[in-house]
Amino acid sequence: MGEGERLRFAVEGAGEVSAILVRPAEARWLLVLAHGAGAGMTHPFLERLARELASVGVGTFRYQFPYMEERRRVPDAPSVAAATVDSAVRAAAKAAPSLPLLAGGKSFGGRMSSQAASQGLLAGVRGLVFFGFPLHPPNRPGTKRAEHLAKVPMPMLFLQGTRDTLADLKLLRPICAEIGPRATLHIMETADHSFHVLKSSGKTDAEVLRELATTTASWADNLKIPA
Repeated sequence: MGEGERLRFAVEGAGEVSAILVRPAEARWLLVLAHGAGAGMTHPFLERLARELASVGVGTFRYQFPYMEERRRVPDAPSVAAATVDSAVRAAAKAAPSLPLLAGGKSFGGRMSSQAASQGLLAGVRGLVFFGFPLHPPNRPGTKRAEHLAKVPMPMLFLQGTRDTLADLKLLRPICAEIGPRATLHIMETADHSFHVLKSSGKTDAEVLRELATTTASWADNLKIPA
């Protein structure tokens, strides 16, 4: 499989941004996948994740936020980020109209996807996937960043490591419990925020990537899709 089809789409009031569509022949889903705050859509983690997801039938539509497209260091305002996620979902639906949609992303990208969903955006998206939800700044536990999750209407999958300094599981577990059946929390033992694991875990980083992909595919395949 190649590296994907390069695309561009417009974000209202913020110009155009780049995207990469990876659609395997046996795709059952398309995940609109946003990058983290400090690295764009071609970061090695997202490249490898897209390949793993493709191998289990999940295509990906990776894209840039405007600040990353313009090589600025400071992330976009939340309103611009939400508009970008919504525009990416629309562009993905146009690029692969036959595939049901998921949305989410790595860290910041996942949080911005959930912010957009909580505002009633992301029409047609069946579920959200968070590859390391950034519940709070590093080593500064708090829950303010999760307040909007109660307003997210679709199911959510949280893929979290036990050594993630941006998500204290003692705080995240009760948040997911309060959300109820819409929230699924999958714990990755000894994984940090970048999903690197300790040797004591008995797994390699490559095996962790495979687990992220297979867990996402299995969760998605069990979503109830309207006829």
